[in-house]
Amino acid sequence: MRLFGLGKRKVQHDPSQQAALLAQVREGFGAHVQGRYPDQAAGVTPFLQGDDGLLVAGTILREFADTANDALAAQCADLYRRTGHRMMVDRRNYRPLWKEAGHALQWPLFALPCGFHPYIHVQAAATTIGRNAGRYVDVADSYATLTHLFEALDLLLCGWEFGRVRVDADSAMLADRLIVSATDIRSAMPQEPPLPQPVREQMRRNNAIDVYLPTGQQIVGQFNPGKTMREKLLA
Repeated sequence: MRLFGLGKRKVQHDPSQQAALLAQVREGFGAHVQGRYPDQAAGVTPFLQGDDGLLVAGTILREFADTANDALAAQCADLYRRTGHRMMVDRRNYRPLWKEAGHALQWPLFALPCGFHPYIHVQAAATTIGRNAGRYVDVADSYATLTHLFEALDLLLCGWEFGRVRVDADSAMLADRLIVSATDIRSAMPQEPPLPQPVREQMRRNNAIDVYLPTGQQIVGQFNPGKTMREKLLA
């Protein structure tokens, strides 16, 4: 185990325990397991308790954001080889890429090499970190994690707008959770960092999007990303 000082407190972390937890949630939950996504996300949450669990939650978000960026970069490299058309992947703002080439890209978030599912693992990680934001700021790099939350949100909303991703209740639940968790972390930080460009762009909009049942064509409500961000992040 490692002991390191954090202010006046000493925090004990167990890397082997974190690795075991990460393997358990990666292998025990996901699209390969039967069960509703919200139920599986709720099942992941108990594994993310305590400081080690919080650090595992941060690792889930980091690996998800990193591998999503890698997957898009690989798609763009393949498109350049086939067509000679070069497109830049900027993880600070995915919207220009998707506006230009959404018709030629596959939304990568359901089958990333990291094995984490957005509606299960990312949902659980964001929920856990948001609910324990004050502690998370003490034990982890909250600025990096906030960046990863916003990257996941940017990719999710780009999928809705440009990637032909169906907006169902699970997807809307994840978007709301990412916004709420980002709000909680920013509020717990000593100094709130500026909002990234994709968020500022979305907040200037007021588009309500129909939300469908996950397994049918019935509309169960609407979700307005810009309005939700303004209400949460600017409160």
